[in-house]
Amino acid sequence: MRRLMACCGFVVCAALCVSIGSAQEPGKVKIESYTLPNGLAVHLVEDHSSQVVAVDIWYNVGARNEVPGRTGFAHLFEHMMFQGSANVKKAEHFQYVERAGGQLNGSTQDDRTNYWEQLPSNRLNLGLWLEADRMRSLSITQATLDNQREAVKEERRLRFDNQPYVGTLVDSIGLVYNKSTCFAYAHSLIGSMTDLNAAKVEDVQAFFKQYYSPNNASLVIVGDFAPAEAKKLIAQYFTDIPRVPAPPAVECRQPFNTGALRTRVADKNATIPAVLLFYRIPSVSDADFPALDLLSTILGIGESSRLNRVLARETKAAAGTQSLINPVGPVRGPGLFGSLAIANQGVPIDSVEQLLAAQVAKVAADGVTEAELSKAKNTYRANTINGRQSALNLAEAVQFADLFLGGVDKVNTDLARYNAVTAADIKRVAATYLRTDNSLTIVIVPGAK
Repeated sequence: MRRLMACCGFVVCAALCVSIGSAQEPGKVKIESYTLPNGLAVHLVEDHSSQVVAVDIWYNVGARNEVPGRTGFAHLFEHMMFQGSANVKKAEHFQYVERAGGQLNGSTQDDRTNYWEQLPSNRLNLGLWLEADRMRSLSITQATLDNQREAVKEERRLRFDNQPYVGTLVDSIGLVYNKSTCFAYAHSLIGSMTDLNAAKVEDVQAFFKQYYSPNNASLVIVGDFAPAEAKKLIAQYFTDIPRVPAPPAVECRQPFNTGALRTRVADKNATIPAVLLFYRIPSVSDADFPALDLLSTILGIGESSRLNRVLARETKAAAGTQSLINPVGPVRGPGLFGSLAIANQGVPIDSVEQLLAAQVAKVAADGVTEAELSKAKNTYRANTINGRQSALNLAEAVQFADLFLGGVDKVNTDLARYNAVTAADIKRVAATYLRTDNSLTIVIVPGAK
């Protein structure tokens, strides 16, 4: 849930924007790829700049794979995967990695679930053994289900239900999708507590068997290792895990420009009103996505962004502003472009909404300046370069390229898509997608405590 919380955390504070002036480009990533007989995709990136290795496994499963009445399973497994397996007792996964001087975690998004370990390079075998053991033999019992079901509920209460705006955002953004034709993205990432309460251990076991298989996973290793040794370990730990039939395809038929949607929600944790404007946009692999991503930076990321400058500093109508693009993670289906404004004390929310909508419409009418575009590109380039300095971040970038852009080689070409964006492209995508008849307006008002 980290990306979700990172995005939503900016609701109450301004985002920081890093900008550089140089035209530095990231170095080319050399990737060796192969597939085991059981279908596990493997990608190796050798880098001896530090004595660290990242083991990063992505399963091609997320909230998009859930069906009505069975939501919340993808996120539940983010917790279940640490409850023990044939050779690892409950909580030992953490203990093994931390005693070795490493770090670990997992996260769930709509389109994928990941698990990773970052370890001293001489403990690569530990990370691979742990991941293989739970892929092969995760312990799914009534006791672990009951325990982790309650853990998910507590997480929901702590991180969403008790935070201003966040829970409302999570529960409302699915309204932009048609539930009957695109259920994949029309329900909450964290899932329904009612569905989790109704889940039987057999249901959870079936979900694991269907999605947590080698032929539905991708393993990336980045860092200080010898490829021959890594391949030997991978074969030793993963080869005997059986493949399963391919999971069913996910269907999402969600046209654009189907009419304006609007909802008003009372939030018991909010003390002042807020408004969110969401627009449907194409997937991250679409040719128009880089322009939309850069526009998000221009509009609402950082002190100098348009929304902050006009709504917060000049008119003082808003206490805070933010742009949100795919706030719960990238998607292969239709995504979301959002703009948020929290009203200043005493300012009518209708006035804030009008100012917010006017700034979005202004881009479609007048475009952006070359200076704004250059700064947004520099920000994206800086983030890309900085990300390559961490073995784990680079592993995630390789996984992202593979799942969302069509192949691991795209990690070396994605920046070129952003460099090619022109001011005319920004104006065009704003006019194409940021339209009233393609929008969902969420007005959040303080509710009863």
